[in-house]
Amino acid sequence: MIPASSKSKNPRLLLPLFVLLAALPALAQKPATARFSGQAAYDLTKQYLDAAPHRWIGSPDHAKAEEFIKSHFAAEAAKGNFEVDSFSASTPAGLLPMRNFIVRYPGKKDGVIVLASHYETNYPLKDTGFVGANDGAATSALLMEIGNYLRAHPPEGYSVWLVFDDGEEAIRSWSASDSLYGTRHLAARWSQNGTLAKIKAFIVADMIADKDLNIDRDLNSTPALEDLLLQAAKNTGHSAYVFKNSNQVEDDHLPFKQRGVPVLDMIDIDYGPHTSAMPDGYHHTPQDTIDKISPKSLQISGDLILEVIRLINQRP
Repeated sequence: MIPASSKSKNPRLLLPLFVLLAALPALAQKPATARFSGQAAYDLTKQYLDAAPHRWIGSPDHAKAEEFIKSHFAAEAAKGNFEVDSFSASTPAGLLPMRNFIVRYPGKKDGVIVLASHYETNYPLKDTGFVGANDGAATSALLMEIGNYLRAHPPEGYSVWLVFDDGEEAIRSWSASDSLYGTRHLAARWSQNGTLAKIKAFIVADMIADKDLNIDRDLNSTPALEDLLLQAAKNTGHSAYVFKNSNQVEDDHLPFKQRGVPVLDMIDIDYGPHTSAMPDGYHHTPQDTIDKISPKSLQISGDLILEVIRLINQRP
């Protein structure tokens, strides 16, 4: 993803008592986010980075990342709700095989809310030790933990689909043709088969595990969905963590926006201190490591996403 202006991405209890206590959350009508765990998402991030740190396309770690994702969603695959979307992309490095992964949680209303994160690392940085803890890893883990939640609490409203998209990063240098390979492919495919018309919102999670979290107001996102994000922040007590900055961001939502789908990019492009040595902070540097992210930020981001989903389902 890049800001359009800079072109730089930047003792156990007795059973009866236990049963009573277990019922209390429902009686108190706590929000759906009560059981989402930012700590679990953080732990998944560590596991993902340990399994596949250098996930540039074509690398052994990229294949390991794919296996990690597939393994996490074995239960969904057994029900026919896990899809591997394989394709070849023409890039400055030649024709490269890529894969998107789509995990479906069927709802009770006609329509789909899509949550997406890219899972690979920056190709031009493949020889620098770059691991993309905040940029790709943490949001992939965030979606995995949301999957854990949805597995236990199936959607009551619209279906929710998780998309782990490949090739978000440029292969050589960011441009309209050298970026967003996975979502450009998926938007075109879903346009052809009629899926696009069912999408109520396409939501991208990107770089939102930063310890110093503040999610940007993205000027390329659908204003009504930005308003829902602001309302979600108020509802969850997280208003201090949104909209300090505004940016016009080029990210995985654009191929869907260009086809008329309502989109929301949840991104914190301001990542780390900006210095002469690191003008874009930790973004796209070897310093984008696990110590720069936090369970708290993942909790906030997960809370916001699940509340946005709830608010979308409340609309007429």
